[in-house]
Amino acid sequence: MKERRRFERFQLRLPVRMEVTSSGKRRIFDLETKDISAAGVFIETSERFSEGTPVRLSMTLSSNKIQELTGSQSLIKVQGIIVRSSPAGLAISFAGRKEILSLNANKVSPHRVVS
Repeated sequence: MKERRRFERFQLRLPVRMEVTSSGKRRIFDLETKDISAAGVFIETSERFSEGTPVRLSMTLSSNKIQELTGSQSLIKVQGIIVRSSPAGLAISFAGRKEILSLNANKVSPHRVVS
């Protein structure tokens, strides 16, 4: 099978909060990523969702390097679409606006909007 990915994937475990709204109900899950690329992310979970389900993700980056550069942790907020649901987890393609926010003890402020 030929590799279809356009962007390199990186094995990276990050805490991620996933918000799913379906049938008028909003559900929030605190999960962990398995890997990430510029185009999407794989999240480990035993929960099953329908392909095409829109989600909102908030991923916290807390590396020492980021704190050294910015003085705080960072939060990546992105919208996505579930493209695959399996017993191992969810493949989510990023879609829409992406933000990188600075987190510190007093406030959340944008570093920049990526797209």
